[in-house]
Amino acid sequence: MDGSDSDICWIGGGAATPAPGGFGSRADWLARAAAAGAPVPAALLLRGQAARAAAEPRRMAALMAELTARAAIVPGRPVLFALRPGAHGAGAITPALLNLGLAPGMLAALAARHGNWAAADLERRLVQAWGANVQGIEREEFEFALYDALKARGAESEAELAPDDLAALTERCRALIASEGGEIPIDPAAQLAAALGAMLGRWESPRAARRRLARGLAPDAPPQVILQVMAIGLGPGASGAGIAGLRDEATGARRQTGRYLPQAQGEEALMGLRTPAVLSREERDRLGLGTPSLEERAPSAHAALTALQDRLESALGEALEIAFTLEDGALSLLDLRPCRRASRAALRIAVELAEGGAIARPEALSRIAPVQLDEHLHPTILPGARAETIGQGLAASPGAASGPIVFSPDAAEAAAAAGRPSILVLTETGPEDIRGMHAALGVVTVRGGMTSHAALVARGLGRPCVVGARDLSLDRAAERLSTRDGRDFGPGAMITVDGATGRVLAGAVETRPPEITGAFATLLGWADEARRLGVRANADTAQDAATARGFNAAGIGLCRTEHMFFQRGRIAAMREMILAETPENRRTALAHLAPMQRRDFVDLFREMAGLPVVIRLLDPPLHEFLPHGPDEMAEIAEMLGVPVARIRNRAAELAEFNPMLGKRGCRIGIAYPEIYEMQVEAIFAAAVEAASLTGQPVCPEIMLPLVSAVRELEMLRERIDAVAARITARAETAGPLTYTVGVMVETPRACLRAGDIARNADFLSFGTNDLTQMLYGLSRDDAGRFMPDYVEKGVFAHDPFHRIDEEGVGEIIRIAIARARAVKPGISIGLCGEHGGEPGSIDFCERAGFDYVSCSPYRVPVARLAAAQARLGVAP
Repeated sequence: MDGSDSDICWIGGGAATPAPGGFGSRADWLARAAAAGAPVPAALLLRGQAARAAAEPRRMAALMAELTARAAIVPGRPVLFALRPGAHGAGAITPALLNLGLAPGMLAALAARHGNWAAADLERRLVQAWGANVQGIEREEFEFALYDALKARGAESEAELAPDDLAALTERCRALIASEGGEIPIDPAAQLAAALGAMLGRWESPRAARRRLARGLAPDAPPQVILQVMAIGLGPGASGAGIAGLRDEATGARRQTGRYLPQAQGEEALMGLRTPAVLSREERDRLGLGTPSLEERAPSAHAALTALQDRLESALGEALEIAFTLEDGALSLLDLRPCRRASRAALRIAVELAEGGAIARPEALSRIAPVQLDEHLHPTILPGARAETIGQGLAASPGAASGPIVFSPDAAEAAAAAGRPSILVLTETGPEDIRGMHAALGVVTVRGGMTSHAALVARGLGRPCVVGARDLSLDRAAERLSTRDGRDFGPGAMITVDGATGRVLAGAVETRPPEITGAFATLLGWADEARRLGVRANADTAQDAATARGFNAAGIGLCRTEHMFFQRGRIAAMREMILAETPENRRTALAHLAPMQRRDFVDLFREMAGLPVVIRLLDPPLHEFLPHGPDEMAEIAEMLGVPVARIRNRAAELAEFNPMLGKRGCRIGIAYPEIYEMQVEAIFAAAVEAASLTGQPVCPEIMLPLVSAVRELEMLRERIDAVAARITARAETAGPLTYTVGVMVETPRACLRAGDIARNADFLSFGTNDLTQMLYGLSRDDAGRFMPDYVEKGVFAHDPFHRIDEEGVGEIIRIAIARARAVKPGISIGLCGEHGGEPGSIDFCERAGFDYVSCSPYRVPVARLAAAQARLGVAP
């Protein structure tokens, strides 16, 4: 049985291009190149049963005859063949076999065409390859034989051996094959059939299935083989082989790269057996090489190669690396594949291909993984820079920074005040450490996960951050960071944080700067045209808002007002308010905070210039603002003029066994209404002032956190409306205040009661960090200790704090959206957890019907591209 017609396809001779995928990636690219007019030697593509049938000599003879006819070979000209695997990456399993079909009777004809040396070397090459790849003899045996021949003649390579030397070497190799009970068939068809049978035997072995899986190939993939007319690469004139690219793999700029080796075949130019030449005169001059380039040796062949590269990039819509052979100056294309490229190069190539008309804009958008944009947004480790890893953790916030170690926020602030860089190293961070994170260039914690406090804040600030560096240990009291191999790093020791890979590196490592213009800006402009989802930013300060605006955020989706209270000069007033025992005393303390809040909101509204701003009222439990240790308590007691015991007692009163589920969120506003009233009044006053300063209307969106019961929303909204009415009555506005009130949906009950909540809310914004915690029963701060094991062992498909769990969290979100829109079809639906910057989660939001996502400012570009890809249906 020869197999179906669909298992055989031709390249050359007017053959149609096969459907992609069936014969392997190498075959696909060769067929496309041939269809574009590239000089691809005629080839036969075989797979499955057709390949197995071709391993029979009579069937092989028929196929060889047809292939020779399609190649339009001049009668009487000697023809050799190559067998190659059809897929890239399969060569390590079934290596290519070249120069097949060579029989002793052909040597004279080959010598007449290519010269005596070339004919002798072709036979030597065939015999050595046959012994190693067909007979399975150790390759070293043939290498020893070659080494002995070179030593006997004092030669450096086989190119220096005379034809007689090559013939003698060939006979020695034939003797090695015969000693193992093998022989090379004289009949060309029998020779090719036996070689193909050996390839198929390798492909179908149990070991090969495992190796296919390791190389990204299907373990049960059928054999895919290319039978092709050989381009010899040996003989007179410009004859040889090489590899050529047309793009710089680091930058994507057009620059011819590659190597060429005279008197060579396949990819010998990269094997290091002989010193190859570069392709262009420009590269030779740039590298200061003495060996003439291909351009200088064979100008016409080099011109043909360059023209071919240009034509293929335009015709196939891809930057390619090609393998070529020259035969007396005639160019043949033997292999091609997309060239290697760094993230910056990939983006530039995609944009330039689209601008040149080689691909459409949607295709350019689909080729860039959103996470690749991180390399443009932050300083990154320079490729090839010397770097010594001393610790490995989670890549919590991208970018790279070097600086001396500091072990406290105070030390980081002191270093910044003196104009010195620093890297803040802590066990883990809390809200009180934010000032130190602002001051430091990078952050390392030895505990924590991807949604820990350190990770969230660092992403918002754009600081490189590594969390959960479990192979490092920290003695905070002694101020020593220790590695597993026993080294200690104290204050002032220089380290580098690589937030892109999660590495902590010794010393200062060279970086390259961000790049957000040119192709980066162009691609994101196209993304904005394609996407439906709005992209806002989580921003707590005017500086955060300015960063978000610089990345073209459509507004602020979450302003966490508690972060404002941790700044210097405010924490004392906040603590005074918390220590107050009566509403009147609390109002007195809040009066000190109100002007600060108002200024913050004015700055925020001015920066956003009329764009929407969602402000979440105070969320964390109050005890987080109190001093923790005896020294801090004594310092605050002296500052406020109260006994230390009072502070200690108040801290004990506020302490909770499970603060995440305690008196926080809207519960604070109900228990201490004066706190929310102060915040709301500051928001409204700031909106009025900002509108008069900018001339832009300001409509603040006030968000109530942790609402679970409709009555919570009703009570708090009544108070917000009362504050608005009071301000309007005082004639502070020209008319009624414009504002909206919404809910941060972060509890399962709020999701299930979303219909009732929607009757009293203007918008819903899902806080997916807390929602994931509550639905799973996991602590996001502690899950990092076992989450990698869970993902690795397949308990979870992915970290649910990193990517939305569609089966659980996603399902309850869909229920909530459906119930809310059944009551209020036009209600605005947003997402403001860190999932808002993760491409897979954004894809879910597009499908679930969200109106916008909100994420850290430095994730806004990532979210813009991901939203476009979600709209285009490109799987993340």
